[in-house]
Amino acid sequence: MQKRITIAIDGPAGAGKGTLARRLADYYHLALLDTGLTYRAVAHMLIEKGWPLDDATHAIEAARLVELGHLDRKVLSVHAVGEAASKVAVIPEVRKILVDKQREFARAPQGAVLDGRDIGTVVCPDAEVKLYVTASAEVRAGRRLAEIEANGGSAEFATILADIERRDERDTGRADSPLRPAADALLLDTSEMDIEAAFSAARDIVDRVLADENKA
Repeated sequence: MQKRITIAIDGPAGAGKGTLARRLADYYHLALLDTGLTYRAVAHMLIEKGWPLDDATHAIEAARLVELGHLDRKVLSVHAVGEAASKVAVIPEVRKILVDKQREFARAPQGAVLDGRDIGTVVCPDAEVKLYVTASAEVRAGRRLAEIEANGGSAEFATILADIERRDERDTGRADSPLRPAADALLLDTSEMDIEAAFSAARDIVDRVLADENKA
């Protein structure tokens, strides 16, 4: 019988951590949470209510109202919501409220996979598996452009690249819970990997941890 396990996946936007998290959650039958969606949910609520994104009082109220079991990925994946979320995410009290909710989710009886930017360092520092998934900014911008075009849209590579670099700078430079790999995280650079290769590498890591747990 598989023992309970928490898998923490961190990394910058476009590195493939979301797809990898979904694949691992499906494979090991674990609960899944894209923590980025929790910040997007706060931003979306502010936008819907016409509240300013830099108003901490309203942002805190929205964070308290967010329900992790009712996150609509399609609605929350809109680019404007993502941009707004990166601004909301710098509000310390919003982060505290959402981190508490994320930790509660991680205590799912069967185990869980959480992906984001501070899972291994802040949300689940005791996770049995910690992965830091990354790729070059240029590769990530190319993937984002391909995704937009596949959905019938159009965009400029240079604009996407600049946007990714700005988000990276905000995420790594913020004072509260900056984006960085946990000291004991295993680095997975997907710049030269497709999703199958990345999934295989991650699965090998998880299987080794499970094997060690079952021996204990």
